[in-house]
Amino acid sequence: MKTEIGSYEAKTKLPELLRQVQKGKSFTITNRGKAVADLVPSEGQSSKDRIAAVERMQAFIRDHGRIGGVNIKELIEEGRD
Repeated sequence: MKTEIGSYEAKTKLPELLRQVQKGKSFTITNRGKAVADLVPSEGQSSKDRIAAVERMQAFIRDHGRIGGVNIKELIEEGRD
């Protein structure tokens, strides 16, 4: 959920707002009571991290075929007829 904050307050508290955004909080900046902008966490780096993690997992499965003695392909196909 986004917290509304006036533009003047956002200007004066920008460093604190940015620290909170880094922790995942979002803000809607208003001007005279009307929403004009959203201050939200960037998806850039975290998105790249997720993609890299999936690629590493896929490479591991491709190289090893099993995780902890469990064949992933067998689990996927188990309930399919």
